[in-house]
Amino acid sequence: MCDSCGCGDTKIVPVELHERILAGNDRQAQHNRRHFEEDGVLAVNLMGSPGSGKTALLEATARAMGGALRIGAVNGDLATDNDAERLRAAGIPSVGITTGQACHLDAEMVHEALHHPPWKAIDLLFIENVGNLVCPAIYDLGQRANVVALSVTEGVDKPLKYPIMFRKADLVIVTKIDLLPFLDDVSLAAIGESLARVMPSPNMIAVSARTGSGIDEWMGWLRARRVSSDRTPALTE
Repeated sequence: MCDSCGCGDTKIVPVELHERILAGNDRQAQHNRRHFEEDGVLAVNLMGSPGSGKTALLEATARAMGGALRIGAVNGDLATDNDAERLRAAGIPSVGITTGQACHLDAEMVHEALHHPPWKAIDLLFIENVGNLVCPAIYDLGQRANVVALSVTEGVDKPLKYPIMFRKADLVIVTKIDLLPFLDDVSLAAIGESLARVMPSPNMIAVSARTGSGIDEWMGWLRARRVSSDRTPALTE
């Protein structure tokens, strides 16, 4: 499926080639990071399965933020620009990246998206990664924080089945908690126990984009990680 990481491909990418790919990606990610730091932008890599509620979370974030901080987004998907269109309708300037067969964003894709305005005039940049619980965790994009959206409808064992994703997360947003009354075999306590087994520093916020529950706590987490608003001249490369 993916030519760079080899997942789902009948011919797996050789280890040496994969290491070279990651090394090149890491160099570009450092360049992206300098962009973000010099322009005072908090970049958040938002990952999760298809249907985990990533886009709905960002729509709720825009509503709750109410213009207090300026938000922008980069959206990755194998096909269509649907998520970027949803966010633009919610008032979030967004650039869609159609990856084709690639099951993740990489640093170069994000860098290309940064050539489109108005990202330099925002405070928070959300990089909504391709829906996948494996490959996105491997690629540094230059972000300051990794956030994983985990829907209650996915069950309690996803952190145990996909430990790399959750091991690299700074925060897990448990979404769609308004559905918990209909899920007899799912509880926040059980999800928390699974996260504690794989995350070095377990950190979970439970939210409902539909009702707004937990969104204030999510807002507080974002504000606490906001980079300085002092802006210096941006890189032009």
